[in-house]
Amino acid sequence: MDHISKYLTPEIKLSCYEDKFFKSEIVFDHHMLVWFISGETKIVQAEATHSFKKGDIFLIPRNKPATIINYPKDRLPHKTVVMLLTLDILREFYKNIQVRSEIVPVPGIRSYHGHPLLESCLASLIPYFDMQENFPDSLAALKITEAINILRIIDTDIDGVLANFDDPYKVDLVSFMEKNYMFNMPIERFGYLTGRSLTTFKRDFKKAFNLTPQKWLTQKRLELAHYRLSEKMGKPTDICYEIGFENLSHFSFAFKKYFGYPPSSLKT
Repeated sequence: MDHISKYLTPEIKLSCYEDKFFKSEIVFDHHMLVWFISGETKIVQAEATHSFKKGDIFLIPRNKPATIINYPKDRLPHKTVVMLLTLDILREFYKNIQVRSEIVPVPGIRSYHGHPLLESCLASLIPYFDMQENFPDSLAALKITEAINILRIIDTDIDGVLANFDDPYKVDLVSFMEKNYMFNMPIERFGYLTGRSLTTFKRDFKKAFNLTPQKWLTQKRLELAHYRLSEKMGKPTDICYEIGFENLSHFSFAFKKYFGYPPSSLKT
């Protein structure tokens, strides 16, 4: 995989994937503001699947499981400017500000397609990536503050997302797992996102499902794959990555072992 990231600061980078395809399963610790220069991305979350391309600007909220699949397009690489809105930065920004809206505990992706103010702010960073000198911290702080202020101007509910500094609270485990089982995360991460220690998560999981988390996750992902394939809703290669498997050969082996026939047999 030919992946290049140029960092102005730990919070601001230019990301470029030259390969045909790159997939990752991520739960971000911080909100991420992304501006698309070229390429295409599919982001699969529990509630919806989003597609983004050149000119799109969007905010991926923290603590939200997602499968991210990046593609080049029109012979151009997958290229984005990424700005992390960290908890430390946001706490400092909001310490003397009255929050305008209700806190949003589990926000979805927020899209700002081609908005001129945000695009101007993020595009102004491009020349700095060719600098030989270090990017001044003071200028980075100004750029991030500018982006936050623009978000507050164009999105009247954004304070409810950015000013929420709570850790995940204890949620209904069955409901959470039924919505998020397709994301290939460590069991510890599932525990954290449901507001539980690893020990408590495993105990509650066994009580709720009478299976180990890994066995239940594998079965649920294979059953979802079978449904999508039988309903002709996609190719095995696409479905494999969207339901939490790392490669097609592993998916095909697990599918045949569970159902007794390969996934390709459902595409006739």
